[in-house]
Amino acid sequence: MIPYTTEPLTDFSKEENRQAYQEALKKVQSELGQDYPLIIGGEKITTEDKIVSYNPAKKTEVVGTVSKANQELAEKAMKIADETFKTWSKVKPEVRADILFKAAAITKRRRHEMSALMTLEAGKPWIEADADTAEAIDFLEYYGRQMLELKDGKPVQSRPGEYNKFGYIPLGVGVVISPWNFPFAIMAGTAVAAVVTGNTVLLKPASTTPIIAYKFMEILEEAGLPAGVVNYIPGSGSEVGDYLVDHPRTRFVSFTGSRDVGLRINQRASVQNEGQIWIKRVIAEMGGKDTIVVDKEADLELAAQSIVKSAFGFSGQKCSACSRAVIVEDVYDQVVDRVVELTNALTVGDPADFNNFMATVIDAAAFNKVTSYFEVANNEGRIVAGGTADDSVGYFVRPTVVADVAHDARLMQEEIFGPIVAISKAKDFDEAIEVANNTEYGLTGAVISTNRDHIEKAREEFFVGNLYINRGCTGAIVGYQPFGGYNMSGTCSKAGGPDFLTLHMQSKSVSETL
Repeated sequence: MIPYTTEPLTDFSKEENRQAYQEALKKVQSELGQDYPLIIGGEKITTEDKIVSYNPAKKTEVVGTVSKANQELAEKAMKIADETFKTWSKVKPEVRADILFKAAAITKRRRHEMSALMTLEAGKPWIEADADTAEAIDFLEYYGRQMLELKDGKPVQSRPGEYNKFGYIPLGVGVVISPWNFPFAIMAGTAVAAVVTGNTVLLKPASTTPIIAYKFMEILEEAGLPAGVVNYIPGSGSEVGDYLVDHPRTRFVSFTGSRDVGLRINQRASVQNEGQIWIKRVIAEMGGKDTIVVDKEADLELAAQSIVKSAFGFSGQKCSACSRAVIVEDVYDQVVDRVVELTNALTVGDPADFNNFMATVIDAAAFNKVTSYFEVANNEGRIVAGGTADDSVGYFVRPTVVADVAHDARLMQEEIFGPIVAISKAKDFDEAIEVANNTEYGLTGAVISTNRDHIEKAREEFFVGNLYINRGCTGAIVGYQPFGGYNMSGTCSKAGGPDFLTLHMQSKSVSETL
């Protein structure tokens, strides 16, 4: 088998690639307004109650409507997934892995179509959408290979007269609750990690981006995944999500989203419901308040570029986004001035236009939340770039830089999940690291420094799951930088890492006396 390597990103400097993406946009636009059913046990079920998916850059444009699951349909899906587990769990790991490899090949052929759909449904600019699709391909390729490595278990010792074996078996039915900000990569990655390890899945995608998940269901079916292994049941969190988290036949929950929802899921999953004979496992990634630290001994242009790209890529709607920068006072003014220059040069507009670096936030609720921080920013610091927004056509917020913010201010502590970066001054590198660690989160961080002692200090003391030296704090690559964080950032379940699949299995030790 070809060794795993990450899927290359599309080079949009080439005319043929730009043309191919434009054609994909036309294809997706020609399909706007279609209605998509639930998929339960391979059966396509249409309901009267719908979820409407809108284009956040053209807020009245309907991307499509999706049938909405209720508790009755969720129960039907659970029963089918529970029954299907009996057969799917016995399928050879090699066969399960092959389905992932086939799905990766199909996704590669449909790559621009999937990306273009995210441009319309999630407001992702071309480069961000392309990276999302590439990451989905990476998850398929990487987890398939990881399963082949794990299928025979791990070596253990045997004494004379006995034979010991240590292996892994699947857990059962998993509820996968995926986010809207990486509507393909995280949705696909969390679903297939459960599938390739022999579990069955109830997939509840985010209500703002359900159609990309439906298209992935098409890919899985074409790849040969048996009916009932993944069941597509978009619905409300309060009705369907809670019901399935509480369900006695749910064996594990894989969740990516906000801290508050993640904590609620964790609490509900801890309760033993009638008929439940196991402790449910929760795999959670819950956000961050991520810091780039700039030392006085540093490439200051690299620092400014890293802050701007990490803060404003996909409008700051990444749990890994740089939402705070801590700069040593010796170079503070110089870096802030350059950040402002770079921010003011960013192009903001419809993501369907390749020339726009940044587009919208996801919906009206996000727009209202993000813009509410403008008043906070005026009270806690100086808005030196941005600070304006316009939702007349779509949910556009200008990239916003707030300087001179106190270390413990709201802007430095609360996850805004939008294009606002707070900048704070530190007297020296030691204080900068202290400030970097002063949040309840611990997902990503970056240090820009040429001082080796300071770099080594950061390795040991900067308490994040993903630390980057002399680069931005976003863009973890599957198989290269396993992704997941500490504290309120989640369970440090390292997606795209060598131990992620084991979270979806349980180990079994068998000892035979000879």
